[in-house]
Amino acid sequence: MYQALKPSRSRMLPMRHLNYHTRHWGPDSSPLPTLVLLHGWMDVGASYQFTVDALAQERRIIAPDWRGFGLTTGAPVDHYVFADYLADLDLLLDHYAPGEAIDLVGHSMGGNVAMMYAGVRPERIRRLVNLEGFGLPATRPAQAPRRYAQWIDEIKQLHAGGLELKHYDSQDGVARRLMKTNPRLSEDKAQWLAGHWARPNAQGRWEILGDPAHKITSAQLYRLDEALELYKRITAPVLSVEASDDSLGQWWKDRYTLDEYHQRLTHVAHCRTAVVQDAAHMLHHDQPARVAQLIETFLDEA
Repeated sequence: MYQALKPSRSRMLPMRHLNYHTRHWGPDSSPLPTLVLLHGWMDVGASYQFTVDALAQERRIIAPDWRGFGLTTGAPVDHYVFADYLADLDLLLDHYAPGEAIDLVGHSMGGNVAMMYAGVRPERIRRLVNLEGFGLPATRPAQAPRRYAQWIDEIKQLHAGGLELKHYDSQDGVARRLMKTNPRLSEDKAQWLAGHWARPNAQGRWEILGDPAHKITSAQLYRLDEALELYKRITAPVLSVEASDDSLGQWWKDRYTLDEYHQRLTHVAHCRTAVVQDAAHMLHHDQPARVAQLIETFLDEA
């Protein structure tokens, strides 16, 4: 199994009727800006361990488990609202980095949160690295009636027990699942991730540390016009990092392309892109040393 070079510390913070779990690396204070790492959908903060291990500089690093993921706990809910991630991040920063302009890294859903938050609270972000946080295809108002109906139907399905996440017979079974999804993931890293991504239940079956309610489609359509207004208000320099495998094209085909995403990034005042070769969507697992180098070089620029 993978051996972490920089072991993390777990902390719990009572916040917004939740017990919010955060993972910490490095000293509790540092001359360098605090680095905050935001994980993606159906992932956990520990997912950044390989990248943290590859960072050369010693600095304060914090990675939360989003609500409904990992070790963050709270009262049961039957759906999640994206705006809550912005409020959660704001309160987490108020507690762990009050008055500080932080360095922010987000992967996938976490990258989308990071971009939106940087437009809402531009003064809180010094530099931002977006790892494959592409946003979503543009929508039309005419899609709203069908979307609301879908949302209602999926909530009914959840309460009927129809949206459960798959269980596994062992940690090894979870690791095999991770390796099937990401063929570049080595077995030692998959075994390590499995121990943070899932836990055995009372029956001894390994359950993913993610709430099935996350599978419910958002009732609100993705508003591209709103997203671009937030992009325009980002004042921090932004590095947008993509994997060479073009996961965006694989997901959405011609509904949403990298060219469209790059056009959206022209609304960010200070933004450039980088590509990580021989990597797919989980690029921080596939090429952690390269991702760490890109992050560190960007954060260190004058």
